[in-house]
Amino acid sequence: MNKDEICARIPHAGRMCLLERVQDWDETGIHCLATSHRDADNPLRSRDRLPAVCGIEYAAQAMAVHAGLRAASAAVKPALGMLAAVRDLRLAVTRLDDVDGELHIHALRLSGDETGFIYEFDIKADDDALMSGRIVVKLLETLA
Repeated sequence: MNKDEICARIPHAGRMCLLERVQDWDETGIHCLATSHRDADNPLRSRDRLPAVCGIEYAAQAMAVHAGLRAASAAVKPALGMLAAVRDLRLAVTRLDDVDGELHIHALRLSGDETGFIYEFDIKADDDALMSGRIVVKLLETLA
C-alpha cells in the first residue's frame, strides 16, 4: 500500500499524512515505513527539529490505517477515533529529524471493541529502537 492509498484511509491529507507505505499487515498488527521525519517541511517540526515525541503521531496513523484495513476486510465502515491516552512511553532519542534511514513503525492491537482499542507500538530505524509505548483510542462515530 502506497502513500496515496494510506491517505485515502485516514483523516489526514497532504503533508500531514506521514506514512510512506504499509510493508505488511494482518488482523493483529501492521508494519509501516516512513521517511517524512527528515523532511524540512514536516508539519510537526518545531524550531527546525522534529521532537521524538512526534513519533506518537506516526504510530497513531499506523493504527488508523490498520483499523481501516480491518474494517474493510470485515465489510464495515471505519469509525472515527481520537487518541485518548499514551502509556509506558519510552524514548531512546530526543529527535527524529536526524535519524538516518526509514522509520519502521510496528503497531500490535492488544484489545478493542465498538468503543475503542489499545495498541502497543514501537518505532525503529535499522535495528535501533527509537521509541515504544501503548496508545488508547476512543471511537467517536462511524465515518460516512
